[in-house]
Amino acid sequence: MPMYSRRSILRSLAGIAVSKLAIASRQSSARLSAVPDGSNGPKLIVILCGGIRQAETFHDPTFVNIPHLHNDLMPAGLFVPVMRNAGVTSHFNTIASVLTGNWQRLDDWGKDPPASPTAFEYLRKSQCVPENGAWFISSNKALTSQIGASSYRDYGPRFGANVVFPKQLLIDAVVNAATHGRAAHSASREKMQPELEAMLEAANYEGLGWSVAGNAYSLDPDVRDSVSTAIANLVKTSAAATGDEFTYLVAVEVMRRFTPSLLVVTFSDMEAAHFGSYSLHLAGIRTLDRLVYELWNEAGANPAYREKSTLFVLPEFGRDFDGSSTNGFFNHRQDGESTRLSWMLCLGKNAPHGSILERPLFHIDICPTILRKFGLNSPQTQGQPIPELLV
Repeated sequence: MPMYSRRSILRSLAGIAVSKLAIASRQSSARLSAVPDGSNGPKLIVILCGGIRQAETFHDPTFVNIPHLHNDLMPAGLFVPVMRNAGVTSHFNTIASVLTGNWQRLDDWGKDPPASPTAFEYLRKSQCVPENGAWFISSNKALTSQIGASSYRDYGPRFGANVVFPKQLLIDAVVNAATHGRAAHSASREKMQPELEAMLEAANYEGLGWSVAGNAYSLDPDVRDSVSTAIANLVKTSAAATGDEFTYLVAVEVMRRFTPSLLVVTFSDMEAAHFGSYSLHLAGIRTLDRLVYELWNEAGANPAYREKSTLFVLPEFGRDFDGSSTNGFFNHRQDGESTRLSWMLCLGKNAPHGSILERPLFHIDICPTILRKFGLNSPQTQGQPIPELLV
């Protein structure tokens, strides 16, 4: 695998006009409701994006799959070319490691919560952040609501995040329509809208696997309204109605309505690789590229986030190399550089523009960095704060 050249990246950065750093703001279509306590403080957004090899992103000299990340966002932030995952390269374990600052070795399918406190718990307990101040929104079917809080004594679910899986809502709505003889509805967005809405009602909500404000049988009205708005926007959008697109739309509505202090979003369209489709894998990377760009634009258009936000974007890990015994890009099981190495891009408050951090970082360094941005220490983390983002 080719290594990053400082000269080549600097040349690439120099070739991009500084004027492009002014990211176009979109008009917000929703009026912000009353912001929760602590909304004037920093806003942290973390985007995790499945398994993506460097060869399909920043090692590709054409950057064809990541035009927004490379041309629009990279010059506006700090780029980390070597981000190492030294833990278990499964989705639940990696994301739990990012959230806790400690390498987690749990059930790969989320049967157990993280073993040490998450950033959500530290923040909510130490600064009395309300429940709607912390959100985890994901399209990854390998996760469960256990990801939002740990089993650690004195912390746990009462200090955890709202956890929502929009893609599961899409899947359940399609299955439910087919079960009741309405399979044809899945071919029409307009006909699927009432199917999706029905899944939010009391009789069905409990089966979605979410953990949100309200009770086990019905969604909090504000949460339901946010998801309903996202459904309406999914029907209207010209983009493909994928799990990641819906996850993005729900995240936008959560930002507008609740302005959480800490928002974690995971995209997973690129995990079509597990089914052996390289073209769909690349399409997922391109969708990610667009959605990250649009989400950062949304933060710039929202007064509660503008000039207060820090965005972290990184793959959870790479993928196995072509020719490996695990079928290459299909999986992420090999204990090698192709699988363990990824990259990270940081934008926003205190992130130096157009900079490259050449020393290797680890996924577990993100949690203590987030906590320090909120003025909190993290004595229980293996990871270390990133000083370049705390100036």
